[in-house]
Amino acid sequence: FDSLPPAHYKETMNTILLLIQQSETKLSVPQVAVAEYEIMEQRLRELKDLQSSLQEQQKGLNYLSKTVEDMSRKAPAEVCQRYRSEIEVILGRWKKLSAQLVEHCQKLEELMTKFQRFQNDTKTLKKWMAEVDVFLKEEWPALGDSEALEKQLEQC
Repeated sequence: FDSLPPAHYKETMNTILLLIQQSETKLSVPQVAVAEYEIMEQRLRELKDLQSSLQEQQKGLNYLSKTVEDMSRKAPAEVCQRYRSEIEVILGRWKKLSAQLVEHCQKLEELMTKFQRFQNDTKTLKKWMAEVDVFLKEEWPALGDSEALEKQLEQC
């Protein structure tokens, strides 16, 4: 029994596995086209919350690794190998998930910046189009008024 992990090991393992599974599920949701900045902000908050949850469980992951390392000194080789394989799978998923979260956050932040720029450009364009519309609806000067015609030509 000395070679088996303590009960806390299994509890921690289950907690971390559940967190990984939930996070992987959230990340696997297909991305849809979003035309509202607020939705993008909400998604970014969700991703950052997932990152925080992972960071909060880092101690538990370290505990699992250390426990497996300690067990390898006491337990028979086949038992050690089983637990080592289990923790390697967990660490692999953990690293992949962490990398995906960072990538998704960066990509979303870039898209949010582009989206804001696009919105600003659209506002500027609409303002310009409104000014052009006003200009086009102005009354044209009389044909004999060369000064007014020159002024209007410059505006065009």
